[in-house]
Amino acid sequence: MSTEHRFESLVCSPLQLAERLRGGEAALLPTDTLPALAACPDHADQIWTLKSRPAEKPLILMGADLEQLLPLLGGPWRQEWLHLGHQGWPGALTLVLPASGPVAAALNPGRGSLGLRIPACEQARALLRLSGPLATTSANPSGRPAATTAAEAGAYFPRLPLLGPLPWPGAAGVASTVLAWSASGTWQVLRAGAVMPPGIAP
Repeated sequence: MSTEHRFESLVCSPLQLAERLRGGEAALLPTDTLPALAACPDHADQIWTLKSRPAEKPLILMGADLEQLLPLLGGPWRQEWLHLGHQGWPGALTLVLPASGPVAAALNPGRGSLGLRIPACEQARALLRLSGPLATTSANPSGRPAATTAAEAGAYFPRLPLLGPLPWPGAAGVASTVLAWSASGTWQVLRAGAVMPPGIAP
């Protein structure tokens, strides 16, 4: 089967893909940074298997907007978190915040924190509005270069459905910046990526 015909059979509309995700499947979708491998939080465990990903490496929860993410930390949001979220979202910024509850346990087992992001990709956010927040990571097997296009992501994971339409919008090709809230009440840079908010030292 040619690549074009294989893709045609796997490309789904946002509504179709949301239904497949809620049914327990994993999927491939664009973001503003790199293509993502995604699943609903209740079915996130398959992502580690698909990627051969070390168990200690957490997943990121992506949402369509802040309102989707607010209830999922298991507690109140500090003003500092909201301030940086309003500065950096939608965008290439991941905030790792103290968290409890089933979503944190599924995406970052036993560690009491959760990475959150709202991508600046309208195609992805349209899906997220239908599917709800998704557990995500870059679309590549562990140790392999990150996919930068739908074709590369599909070659890595040829059995997974892709969000349509194709081609996906252009992306930065650089992973998101990851900032973690520390016990001392400051931001720690875990990964310097595509953006750096004002006032944060890399």
